[in-house]
Amino acid sequence: MTFDDLFISRALSRRSVLAQAGAAGAALLLGAGGARAASGVSGATPQTGGTLIAVLDPEPAGLIAGITISAPAVAVSSNLFDGLVEYDETFKPRPSLATSWETAPDGTAITFHLREGVTWHDGAPFTSADVQYSLMEVTKKTHPRGNAVFANLVAVETPDPLTAVLRFARPSPVVWAAFNGTETQILPKHLYEGTNPLANPWNVKPVGTGAFVFKEWIKGDRIVLERNPNYWDKGRPSLDRVVFRIIRDAASRAAALETGEAQYIPLNPVPLSDVQRLKSSKDLVVETRGFEGPAPMYFFDFNLRREPFGDIRVRQAFAHALNRQALADTVFYGLAKPATGPVPSYQAQFYTPDVPQYDFNIAKAEALLDAAGLKKGADGVRLRIDHVPAAYGEDYRRAGEFFRQALKRIGVEVTLRNFDLPTYVKIIFTEYDFDTHSAWYSAYPDPQIGVQRRFWSQAIKKGTPSSNASGVADPEIDAVIERIQTEGDVGKRNAQVRELQRLAQVKLPSITLLELTFFRVYSSRLSGIDFSPFGGYQSLKSVQVGS
Repeated sequence: MTFDDLFISRALSRRSVLAQAGAAGAALLLGAGGARAASGVSGATPQTGGTLIAVLDPEPAGLIAGITISAPAVAVSSNLFDGLVEYDETFKPRPSLATSWETAPDGTAITFHLREGVTWHDGAPFTSADVQYSLMEVTKKTHPRGNAVFANLVAVETPDPLTAVLRFARPSPVVWAAFNGTETQILPKHLYEGTNPLANPWNVKPVGTGAFVFKEWIKGDRIVLERNPNYWDKGRPSLDRVVFRIIRDAASRAAALETGEAQYIPLNPVPLSDVQRLKSSKDLVVETRGFEGPAPMYFFDFNLRREPFGDIRVRQAFAHALNRQALADTVFYGLAKPATGPVPSYQAQFYTPDVPQYDFNIAKAEALLDAAGLKKGADGVRLRIDHVPAAYGEDYRRAGEFFRQALKRIGVEVTLRNFDLPTYVKIIFTEYDFDTHSAWYSAYPDPQIGVQRRFWSQAIKKGTPSSNASGVADPEIDAVIERIQTEGDVGKRNAQVRELQRLAQVKLPSITLLELTFFRVYSSRLSGIDFSPFGGYQSLKSVQVGS
């Protein structure tokens, strides 16, 4: 069995678990519209051409998902860039920029045979040199997950323009979960070489190989993409144009869907309180499928560079003060469940519940703060801090208010600081100007991709979004993470993943709160919606607007 076959076998096993776990969530969210989507019938006659109006919130800071990591950036970027492979509904890789591949018997090399005749949107040919540059100079160096996923990648050889040979220090089956375009983007070497990728001006006017070509970005209003007439996948895209409108007001986003002004909104587009109402509409589909791959997890971070968060008793007190079930029920309207640790429970191969837990216990929280020397003053306050919620809409701001009220009960006064997405990214990942912050991250099918970056010291990458913002640098945690990256025996590696979960709960550099259920809403007149595990982030190249 080759190492890509090994990954596929493991992913298929995970997929069956995901399907069972997702059934309850789908039953909760999907009404008649969901049934139509599942059967592939849109209730309208598909047409080629036309314009799809989609909606984004928040507005991304950049449009290169491999550099400016954020969900809105991915939603746009996946239409502009292809990956070496795509994944079908069973996580099996299928051809994209690469038409075929072979893995060496010892697992230390993967040879990709690239598609002939592919051009960048500016007309330059796509070659193996682009693959080499992107993996070695961008993914490994700037991507928040890249140095973990591709830790063992030592070289990319280019024997000819259509062959790329990836050389690994040791077998790395995890990479087969990351070759798609939403995770590992291939960038044009001729526009990036010799520049700082994080500051390259092409990040806001991308040149890709994807089904759509960047046309314009009017900040605060819209991002316009047009059909790529030279796209290698003949007959696609079906649409002539995709317009991503920026609508910050949640009620206005819901209204745009209900009036037909917009036909597609990915990534939790409306307030969670509106979900039950929208799912009853015959004109709309509320869909949870397409997020099994990202596996969103919600967490509360401490800035370990600041006192008193170096004291574990303070961190434990916060964990005891936050009622995760109440957070799931009230802020997330039941579209979440308490997490036991950083790995999602439906990733059965890796998950373990046998780790320390922090029950909701105000008395215990206060005792821990007392023991840490943080006594209440005459005004009842023992500590004043700030908190920065993720800049992903009103639901996350309400979560910030939940934290403020919960921590007030133990004598911690919290000042909330809310920002737009570009400012949030700068504050959290460049300036590290926060006491605490809350956000969600994608765990992805393998913890080496999504989970490790939260806890690995080598994932502290100033200026890189979704990296290790807390600043945790624990030698014991680092050692486990590095064993996960290098262990070739599946059973031993899984044991190390379980040990990482234990250490994350014991040392508590960050509090994992919830497993989230994401959804998207779209018109029932659309067909060709991608239901693959990464479908919520995938290109809209197969979508058609019905008449």
